Amino acid sequence: MTEDGTVLSSSPRASHPLRLAAILVMLAAGPATAADAEHGKVVFQACASCHSERPDAIGPSLRGVLGRKSAALEDFRYSNPMKRANLTWDEINLREYVIDPQAKVKGNRMPYGGLHDPNDVDDLIAYLKVLK
Repeated sequence: MTEDGTVLSSSPRASHPLRLAAILVMLAAGPATAADAEHGKVVFQACASCHSERPDAIGPSLRGVLGRKSAALEDFRYSNPMKRANLTWDEINLREYVIDPQAKVKGNRMPYGGLHDPNDVDDLIAYLKVLK
């Protein structure tokens, strides 16, 4: 105990309040459910109107997007903000972008307000993992 009454602990967990907060959030969320790639395919239909394999598509192909660098496809003309973003589309970056594209890459050209249902986001990412 310190002079001001603070209790010290030798536990490694005591020095990581963020770890404790993350555990509490996970417990409060309840049991995890597995993402549903089949439902993600349905959610993706809203994306498919722009993100297709057609050469005249409005958006770049999302086939193989996980693990790819942002603005990496040679055959698509990306916005300058997307070129400068220098992201790797891992699950975290993709999740943040899908939820709020303008917050993740300010000034990008994608005219989409974001996907707000967390289950739909999980399912969409599960589908994008298998879209190769």
